[in-house]
Amino acid sequence: MLWHKTLGDGPDLVLLHGWGFSSDIFNTLVEKNKSKYRITVIDLPGHGHSNDVEGGVDEWCQAIIQCLPEKTNILGSSLGGLLAMKIASIYPVNNLILVGASPKLTNSDNWQHGMKQDTFMKFASDLEQDYAKTLRRFVSLQTKDKTLMRNIANGIEKLPPSTEALYQGLNILLQSDFRSLFNDLSAPKYAILGALDMLVPKSIEGWYQAHNTQTTLLRTGHLPFLDENFMLPRDI
Repeated sequence: MLWHKTLGDGPDLVLLHGWGFSSDIFNTLVEKNKSKYRITVIDLPGHGHSNDVEGGVDEWCQAIIQCLPEKTNILGSSLGGLLAMKIASIYPVNNLILVGASPKLTNSDNWQHGMKQDTFMKFASDLEQDYAKTLRRFVSLQTKDKTLMRNIANGIEKLPPSTEALYQGLNILLQSDFRSLFNDLSAPKYAILGALDMLVPKSIEGWYQAHNTQTTLLRTGHLPFLDENFMLPRDI
């Protein structure tokens, strides 16, 4: 089973982090909300304290489902958002909250709400060359809080993902197209986006709104939950 922990009291809320990080990225969010929610944080396969899981998105999601409370709210950031979408299609969730996430990360002829694939591959190459330095630089673009930045950087260096997990996560990010799946989800959907996000452009807000999703746009980068103005949806 994947590493996970639960704390707090209230409605269940599961947090799924992004590619290359660990659940420690949510420490501030957990502290702010543990008096209102019973929060479960999970380290994705090969990330943080979790062992690798062979396979792809289906196997990763099944491993995550083993850690989920019944009928929970689920919040996914970036890669965690893709996984949360897939999970919500096969497991009953009360609400789906996507943070800096997209059903399709890279652009194609019929999708212009993503990023150029070669741009993302350059980021992936930098990660492969110097994982800690690249993620530290990435985090520095998301928050001006130096203490928070330092704590995240320390966590990155202390709990680096496995090489296998980085490649698996990269494949999930590049190959997943969950637009049709997203349309069929029955759970209430929320998208919290960053107006300055370099990976998930703000133009996707209109697409989400057209697909029965309540949106919030903050003046942040790809990790809106690091911003002091970030708030969970009131309805969950």
